[in-house]
Order: sequence, then structure tokens, then C-alpha cells
Amino acid sequence: MLISNAYAQTNTLMPSSSFMDFLPLIGVCAVFYFVLLRPQQKRAKETKAMLISLQKGDEIVTAGGELGRVSKVGDTYINLEIAENVTILIQKSSVQTVLPKGTIKSI
Repeated sequence: MLISNAYAQTNTLMPSSSFMDFLPLIGVCAVFYFVLLRPQQKRAKETKAMLISLQKGDEIVTAGGELGRVSKVGDTYINLEIAENVTILIQKSSVQTVLPKGTIKSI
């Protein structure tokens, strides 16, 4: 009696735009691509190029931390000389970095 009913107002001034509703989602996807995906793809491409360019005599560091000189390169495996007359067989994918020539002698 004393309290009147409150009805919801209708929005007649600005109808909802479907593109504007998805704009924040598109922005988040763009940031995700440029911050996470693109740098990861770039690193993967650089790693693949490094593994393809490996050759006999290169000095490398493996993922396990072994330093050595490449004595033979195959399609998926590498013979790594870690000491004089001591060679081990490792997977090519376990190569982490290629060192500049003469690094092992200076250590």
C-alpha cells in the first residue's frame, strides 16, 4: 500500500553490440599469442636450426650438463667425446647449446 512496485528500466538509448561484448576476449587472445606462443615458436625454430647445423668438432653442452666435442653426427644420435678416448652416444635433442670453439680447453 505505502510502498510502490519497482520495475526494471529498459535500455532504449544504446542497444548491446555483439562485437563490443567479444572485444575483451579478443584482446586477451592477442596478448596470449604475442606473450606466450610467438616467443615459444621462435625458440623452437632456433633450436631446430641449431640441431640441423651441428657438425663434427663442435663443442656442446647437453641438457644433463656434460661438455664435449662432437665426434660423429647421425640423424637422431651424436657421438660426444667427453674426454680423450671416451665417447658417449647421446640423442640429438638433448643438446642444449653450442659453445664457441676453444671453450673446453679454457675451462
